[in-house]
Amino acid sequence: MPTILAIETSCDETGAAVCREGKILSNVIATQKIHEQYGGVVPELASRAHMQNIVPVADAALKKSTLEIQNMDAIAFTQSPGLIGALLVGTQFAKSLSLALDKPLIAVHHMQAHVLANLIGSPKPSFPFLCLTVSGGHTQIVQCDSPTELKILGETMDDAAGEAFDKSAKLLGLPYPGGPLIDKYAASGNPETFHFPEPQIPGLDFSFSGLKTSILYFLQDKTKEDPGFINKHLNDICASIQHRIIGILLQKLKRAAIKTGIKDICIAGGVSANSGLRKAFREMGTKYKWNTFIPAFEYCTDNAAMIAITGYYKYLSGEFSGLSVSASARAKW
Repeated sequence: MPTILAIETSCDETGAAVCREGKILSNVIATQKIHEQYGGVVPELASRAHMQNIVPVADAALKKSTLEIQNMDAIAFTQSPGLIGALLVGTQFAKSLSLALDKPLIAVHHMQAHVLANLIGSPKPSFPFLCLTVSGGHTQIVQCDSPTELKILGETMDDAAGEAFDKSAKLLGLPYPGGPLIDKYAASGNPETFHFPEPQIPGLDFSFSGLKTSILYFLQDKTKEDPGFINKHLNDICASIQHRIIGILLQKLKRAAIKTGIKDICIAGGVSANSGLRKAFREMGTKYKWNTFIPAFEYCTDNAAMIAITGYYKYLSGEFSGLSVSASARAKW
């Protein structure tokens, strides 16, 4: 009955969770509001906030689980990728607990954890399954043959989908984080009002830098003609941008499904919380007779529950780390 305490500090949210036998007993997150005034995450401020939050967050996760720290069988933590200062806080905290409690240490790759968030709760996808993982820093299509056997079929060559949302929002003058606001305004807009180009990238890889540039030039040209253009057409602009980004993502996912013949298809990552993406994904699943899966909203954005479920499966397969393990901003799978 392995019980895992998991720590997540990859970016600007401090998370802790407890998992027993693959069931999440608690999932606590402290969100850092300080970055809003800067229009993006400030790494040094994120690291300091993690140091302030990590002990109370871990304590709250244990109390909510009704278990004691001595009941833990292992300590899991996010090793990579992310902001190096933020990762170091979680890594050193987890290593200290492991040493003090004489419990095994489990290093977790953040993107693997996003994929395995689909294994929290029921129904679960059957192996092998495909997962479109979309977040602020990553966009990937992953084939998952088992909880510990994953391979990347395609990934972004430049900007990630989440960056495309947030940078477009910044061009529109929306506050950080802008991606959720584009989703909000898009719900009242017409996605066919404005047409943005689709990058012609071969295979299953992605590119969003060209789309971002086309949006920049489009807004510059329109506001020269009419300084009030953005305010007058905000809903339609957001709907059109979101429609194009979602189209790029799902067309690549469809190609991967056809290429592999896999019918169990998932999405994960922070951008999978986008209501437009969730709706279009389900509609595509119905059209192509896929079995579609999306994690609960609380497991889409950065959280420790996904680290805990990944730690649970790594525990079962005996994948432990020594105290010499170190955080890495860009470690490969």
